[in-house]
Amino acid sequence: MPPTPSLAEALAAAIVHVPDFPKPGVGFKDITPVLHDPALFRRVTDAIADGWRPERITHVLAIESRGFLFGGPVAQALGAALVPVRKPGKLPRARVTERYALEYGTDALELHADALGAGARVLIVDDVLATGGTAAAAIRLAERCGATVVGIAAVIDLSFLPWRDALRDRNVQALVRY
Repeated sequence: MPPTPSLAEALAAAIVHVPDFPKPGVGFKDITPVLHDPALFRRVTDAIADGWRPERITHVLAIESRGFLFGGPVAQALGAALVPVRKPGKLPRARVTERYALEYGTDALELHADALGAGARVLIVDDVLATGGTAAAAIRLAERCGATVVGIAAVIDLSFLPWRDALRDRNVQALVRY
């Protein structure tokens, strides 16, 4: 029987590179094959959760939309609350908004105003780290609500992009690097 591939090897084999999506020149990393493989999906979410167990995480902030896919199981594995971080106009109650810069323009993220508070220990979960702007905005949201951001977890590290600049001095863990 062949040896079981490492998680990073299994992820690299499953993730599909889609050239010129969503626009010419961009190489999109499609994680849906990971979701189609129940054993690999579980390995991914277990590995993320296991990396943060000692940190006493109380809340997992899952960033819209693919962060929801990984954040939910991670929150359950950690016994933590799941807090969806959404684009504007998606949350029905009082919310906190954080704007952030894009290459050409701005965007924003929101969370419910009562989702966090002093004493909350937060793990931010997303599918990919690219420029770091979205994760940095999520950090600012959590901290404005009085929470402590313990770290950021992602499935994919696009190491050729400048996310390290935006997340300097933060505890960041990713499972596979491109």
